[in-house]
Parts: sequence; structure tokens; C-alpha cells
Amino acid sequence: MFHQLCTLLEKPPLYTKSKAAFWDDEYISKQMLKAHLDPGFEGASRKLDFIDSSAAWIKKTVNPTLYPTLLDIGCGPGIYAERFAKAGYQVTGIDFSKRSIAYAKDMAAQQGLNIKYLYQNYLSMDLKETFDFCTMIYCDYGALSSDDRQIIMSRGYRHLRQGGRFLLDVFSMTEYDAFQEGQSWKMCNGDGFWKDGEYIELSGRYKYPGNVTLEQTIVISDADSAAYYLWNTCFTKDLLIQEALAAGFHVCGIFSDVAGGAYQEECPTIAVLLEK
Repeated sequence: MFHQLCTLLEKPPLYTKSKAAFWDDEYISKQMLKAHLDPGFEGASRKLDFIDSSAAWIKKTVNPTLYPTLLDIGCGPGIYAERFAKAGYQVTGIDFSKRSIAYAKDMAAQQGLNIKYLYQNYLSMDLKETFDFCTMIYCDYGALSSDDRQIIMSRGYRHLRQGGRFLLDVFSMTEYDAFQEGQSWKMCNGDGFWKDGEYIELSGRYKYPGNVTLEQTIVISDADSAAYYLWNTCFTKDLLIQEALAAGFHVCGIFSDVAGGAYQEECPTIAVLLEK
């Protein structure tokens, strides 16, 4: 048992992917949706006042009369997509969570919003159409491995018309510097995030070369064990620009966040507006 626990807690190789289901796990996806919809919680989506100001800035900066069709990559339960539709964009949202897409479709129908939602892995998306504007918001880009970031940059580029724009954000080096390594554990008695019923949760927080962090969670119950890996690459402004240029984009602007804040090196996020 001791050897097994030591093996489970080993620091995994860079960008190791979770073998256990995550986005479409019946229990976890329910907890994720709950977190997304909590207006005061900033672990899955940003707080609603920021989202509102962000959507208003995006409409002003990338006007829907000039960029009418919008692809929201990683749309989740449609929090931004709904605001984009109300702002006048023709919105398509894509996400790899069945529960989030189902919820987003229901909410769009209730509000009479003409939003097209697709359940699909955006790393393999091939929608057979181009858009005027793409968004990838809440630092999803940095959660990908370096290879997968190249894929999403390429697919985003491919799905834009010439002159189309792409807005995304990442965590900055300020976030990396503030990240604290460590290990901890807790007992969950039917109210945990990862699994119904009783289980032990072992957590590890690690830094890697290349400005990468890992939040590792090991879930152990009587029935089985599972490991979940939440990676994040933090960026300097120059590194983010470098990856965008390598995909063929031009940089229109650099900001501290997707609400258009002036870029400052000490801000925890960086947003970039790109053009094809």
C-alpha cells in the first residue's frame, strides 16, 4: 500500500494527460457546470460583473456589424455566447462537455437566442465554414500542451476569413511566480468535487520548466483510484506573441485582460487580439 501511494504521488512527466474521464464524467461534469454558474465563484468562469464588462468591451473593439459571425471556442454552458448573441453576433459555440452543451442549448431556447452549439473536441474541429471572429476565453489556451496549442492556433486560423480576428487570454508570469508547490490530502464524505460517496483526495501542486504548473489530484476510493492533471502554461508577452506569429497571425493589441485593461507586466493575465 505504501509503495502504491508513493507511485500515485509521483510527479508525472510534463503534459501527462488524464486517463480518467473528465469533461464528460457524469458526476464531475455536474460539479463543473455548478461552478460555471456560480456568480461569485472564479474557479471555472469569471465573476458576472467582469463577464459583462468584458462582453461590452469586446463588442466595442470587434464590432459585430463588421465581424458578424463569431466562433466561441470552449464555450462551456454559454455564458459568453449568450452575451455575444444579445450584442448582435451570429454565434456558434463549441465545447467538449455534453452537459454544458445541453444546458447552453436549453438556455438559448428559453431566451429565444439563435445560437448554434456543437458538442465536439475543438482540437479536432473542422466546421467546413469560416468566421469573422473567434474567441477562446478564460485562459483555456494555456491549459493545453505545447503541441495542442499549435493545433488550436492552426485550427483557429483556418476557421477565420482573411482579416478575421481571434481573441484569447492566458495566465502571466505573475501567476507562475505566485504559484505555491506542495502536497495535501483530505477525506471527502459524499460532498466532494471528483466523485460521489466517500473517497480520499491527494493533491499535488508542482512547477515545471517552461513556466508550466500542474495541479494534480489523485482520487482513491474502495472501488478504484483515478488521477486528474490540470496543467497550465504561463506566458510572457513576448512568448505569447511568438506563438501567434508562428501560426501566421498579426497582433492587433495586447491587454491585461479580455475587458481591455491596459497591459501591465504585473497583471495575472494577458489578452491578445490577433488578425488573420
